[in-house]
Order: sequence, then structure tokens, then C-alpha cells
Amino acid sequence: MRTFKKFLPLLSAALALTLISPAEGVEVPATFNFTGAGYGHGVGMSQIGAKARATAGESATAILKYYYKNVDVLPVIDTATIRVNVGHALKTVTFSTTSAGTSLQLFSGDIQLATIANNKKLTLAISPDLKTIQGFNSSLLTLRWSGGAVPVVTVSESGTTERLRYGLIQIKVVKGALEVTTSLALHDEYLLGISEIASNWPSAVLEAQTIASRSYALSKMDSIKASCDCHLYAHIADQNFVGFTKESEAKIGQLWRAAVLRTVVDSSTGLAILSGGKPIQAYFFSSSGGATQTTADAWGGFTSYTQSVSDTASVDMKLNPRFASWKASTSQQLVAAAFVLPNVTSIEILSRNSAGAVTWIKGTSIDGVSKILRGDTFRSRVKLPSPWFTPVS
Repeated sequence: MRTFKKFLPLLSAALALTLISPAEGVEVPATFNFTGAGYGHGVGMSQIGAKARATAGESATAILKYYYKNVDVLPVIDTATIRVNVGHALKTVTFSTTSAGTSLQLFSGDIQLATIANNKKLTLAISPDLKTIQGFNSSLLTLRWSGGAVPVVTVSESGTTERLRYGLIQIKVVKGALEVTTSLALHDEYLLGISEIASNWPSAVLEAQTIASRSYALSKMDSIKASCDCHLYAHIADQNFVGFTKESEAKIGQLWRAAVLRTVVDSSTGLAILSGGKPIQAYFFSSSGGATQTTADAWGGFTSYTQSVSDTASVDMKLNPRFASWKASTSQQLVAAAFVLPNVTSIEILSRNSAGAVTWIKGTSIDGVSKILRGDTFRSRVKLPSPWFTPVS
């Protein structure tokens, strides 16, 4: 097995380039085939592994301390209001409510501009000059809702819909498009909408997921991202947030709600994972190739609390039938784009870490140009399930 250090001179900014003579008779394959295991980046808590540990009787704290090292699980103040992006770089967005008795109120600052009653829709669009919201001489509007037993607003854009119960919504023009964010209490309202695992999983893993999600969110509260006018995105870039859809799931939504509330200590504190007295950026993922990897292995940055630990549940077909073992193929176009080459004739794994995940991979074009990428960067760009992969000839 070749090591990272051997290739370090070649890996300037995680990207190396070499030139060799073109090989005669070399073909450019239309597709590349792979076998592998696991789903996700493999850093932090394995959700399949956590489920297995909860089933075996481990507590949420025990699960978290297994996957995150040298940490404490303690109450922290979590009264902050978190801004979550639920609509990114949009041209139009539609708001509506079907909750009986609920109405929507649109504001510019403190001035109410419109009221939208039940079963009517409000559609906002970017103006032709890309500077304001069409029909309103403003680049920032606020939407509130009230009335009814369970006031819920639906946010619709092309291909996606969110149902929100808590907080308020802001629509802001950023770089010629609309950014839609919901502002709500991190303490419980935000966590009630996290949809990372099934609500009918064992209670200990639901609690562990809640505590990890609270910790991750708290670690992101120091600044607003200019790209989204938010602390966090509502999808895989951060954590999957679906709003009221999660806790309103038929029969099992209340299981998630109960688990979230069990991690609440009082009106101003909730359980979080701490390292050095501060909430950690608690990474988690679906399943590994048999062991977790560190942030240094995956992305190059060291964190003391992410260490490689055994995760055998992830490669158990009974526990992880979809991803304990998988086969995948990806197109020439995606592979070439991943390496930023005009084409790729061959790929070579240069190194794996102690967890078995690919750390560095090389792609070579028909002209003999080679470039090197991190394994997790490659798998993300070509849409492989995980960095635990092997090319198949």
C-alpha cells in the first residue's frame, strides 16, 4: 500500500499534474465501473452503526462517545435563533397554507404589505433588474403566519416543497436571485424538523442524532453565510431539514418529537457534544466500509474528536442491505469533469487510509496528462455512494 507521504511532493493544493507520452491504441471508455461499501463521507457517527448499538442497549451518550473521542455530553445554552436556507438562488417562490384558519402576512420592515387567506397563494419573483423583488420596491421581505390550531406554511419552488410551522421567513435578493430563509429557535423548533434517520428507529439513536444535530448547528452560529443569507442550508451541505413534515409523519412523527424533547434540559439548555468546552462540528453519515475515517483523511483538516473506529454493522447485509456492498458505474463525462481533464482513459488508486477508504486517486487522459484528487472529492464529484470503492476493469 502506497502512503500519502510518498506522494506529498506531487499533491500541491490536492491537485497534481504530470505529463507522459500518449499511449498508442488507448481507448477512452464510455463508463467506469466500481464496487464498494458504505454511504456517505465516513467521518464521525455512522447512523447504521449507531442504530445497531442502540438496538444492543447502548445509551445515546455511549453511542456518541464511541464515535466522537475525548468529548463530553453536557447541557449548553442553546437559546439562539438559527437561520436555515430553504430556497437557494431562486427566480420564483410560492407560499401558501391549507391549515384551517391560518393566514399569511407579508411585511417590508414594520409595514404590512399584504394578507393572504387560507387556500390562496403568494408568488414572489426576482425583478428584471435582478435587484429587487418584483412588484415591491424592496430587496428584503418578511413572511409571518398565524391563526388556526396548527398554523403551517408551504414553501414551493421547482421540484421541492417545505412545510414550516415555527418562526418566520425572509426573502432576500442576493447576487441577482432570491434566498429564502426560515428563522426559528435552535433549542427545539429547528431540531424537530431534522430528517436524517427514520423516526421509528430505537430511541437511543434518535436522541444521539438529535444531540449531534444540535452540536453541529451550535458550531455554525458564529457567522451568516453570504451565499445563502443563512447559518445552515436545509440539505446535505449541512443537515437535512424538512420542517413540520418530520414531526407530522403519520404514527411515527411523535416518536421523533419525543426524542428531541428528551434532549432538552430546560427552557434555555439542551444536550450537546463538547470538546474543550465548545460544541463540536458533529459530522455524521449513513454507513462506512467497516470503519470510520478522520477529517484529516477525508478532507485534510485535523479535528481531535474524529478518530477511526470499527463500524462492522455498516458491512452487515442484514443491518445495511442497500449499502453493505454495492456496484456502481459513472460516465466518462463525470469522471473527466472530476479531474478537470478533457477525457480520462484510466484511474488508479494511489493510497487508502487505515479505514480502507480511498485517500488519493489519479486520473490520466489519452494525452498522458494526469491529475490527482482526494478520494472523497472524487466520489462526491462522480456520485459514488462512498469513498470505500474499487475500480473494476
